[in-house]
Amino acid sequence: MPQRSTSGAPVPTSAGGPVTGFSKGSAVAVFVCWLLVVFDGYDLIVYGTVQSSLISETGWGLTKATAGTIGSMAFVGMMIGAIFAGRMADSWGRRRTILGCAIVFSIFTVLCAFAPNAAVFGSLRLLAGIGLGGLVPSANALVAELVPTKWRSTIATLMMSGVPIGGSIAALVGIQLIPAYGWQSMFLVAGLALVVVVPLGLKYLPETLVPVSATDKAARKAAGKTGTIKEPAGFSSLLRAPYLGVSVLFALATIATLFAWYGLGTWLPNLMQLAGYNLGSALTFALALNLGAVAGSVITAWAGTRFGPVPTAVAAAAVAAGALVVLVTGPSVTVVYLMLVLAGVGTHGTQCLIIAAVASHYPGHLRGTALGWALGTGRIGAVAAPQVGGLLLAAGLGVNSNFLAFAGAAAIAAVLLAAVGLKLKSKLSITQGASNV
Repeated sequence: MPQRSTSGAPVPTSAGGPVTGFSKGSAVAVFVCWLLVVFDGYDLIVYGTVQSSLISETGWGLTKATAGTIGSMAFVGMMIGAIFAGRMADSWGRRRTILGCAIVFSIFTVLCAFAPNAAVFGSLRLLAGIGLGGLVPSANALVAELVPTKWRSTIATLMMSGVPIGGSIAALVGIQLIPAYGWQSMFLVAGLALVVVVPLGLKYLPETLVPVSATDKAARKAAGKTGTIKEPAGFSSLLRAPYLGVSVLFALATIATLFAWYGLGTWLPNLMQLAGYNLGSALTFALALNLGAVAGSVITAWAGTRFGPVPTAVAAAAVAAGALVVLVTGPSVTVVYLMLVLAGVGTHGTQCLIIAAVASHYPGHLRGTALGWALGTGRIGAVAAPQVGGLLLAAGLGVNSNFLAFAGAAAIAAVLLAAVGLKLKSKLSITQGASNV
């Protein structure tokens, strides 16, 4: 008989060793995590769909620059949430952390609909961001324990399809709801997570605490830590040998990737309106970006399994950079849609692959912490992007300045990930050489 958590869900055997099969209970738990990531994506991207309405209809006195600042507030919260929730998931258990984050981001997103002014709205977005940022590393850490090792990279990448699917839903819902019921209705939709998905999580998500494995114990004893094995050292373990160089490169690559992805997610509808399109058309461009990101999740899941997550991430980031540069040339509407699809494939696909690479590179007792580190520090890029986009527009540099900034970030991500690949390849060569001695 399998062990069962207090929720009644089976405890994954990966807590004590590698998973060899993919049970029905594990599949349901992974699906619930994916649904929560969908709402995470909706709650995050929803600001981009209402931004022009907030500027023109609320009377809050918002400018492009201040709208960019408010857009950054959720990402500041995400940076806090991602860093600490990853560590909490490793210490307190995945289920508690995941559900706690989902409740936090849902409640504060719904409250945004009732904000009386820009200051309160921005504060609520900050608080919602803490939950939004904490969910993804916690959910990915749990999913990594529920699936067989050979499927870990693929499932981690597919899990992240929930973010652009949520963004696509936000764009589709916005086309209908905003003209009919106002921008506030977009935030009320977030309440569905509380009444539908969180109860599913309470029923089906297992509670796990990852013990230090026999392999990790042996490695730590070899490093001189004999005697009683203490709890994992947390972030300090990531910032010393053998993880320091790769941890820094993963963080920098995530900063660059999230700058491009969330910069587009925040500003694209407004950029397209500035380019002369109406709100409905502008939201269809956002839909193209998010559908491209959904496709990117599937494409990169396959390619990452076949060619490895890091080489595939390099290619995806380069595709995104190239597509965004093409937008600057003033192509036809058809080409604009195609380039936005490719930008979605490349930017979000790169981030999915980074998560898959991190989940595979670090040992079990550091996995949640490592994901929190990469995604938490990476939010620096997400925080900066709305600000930079707004400042470039406020300075009169035009729509193309945004596309060039996001293209440059994607190109930098490709270079950094190429460095990750070289470092991992060098490490593998050293390990194989030592084993042959």
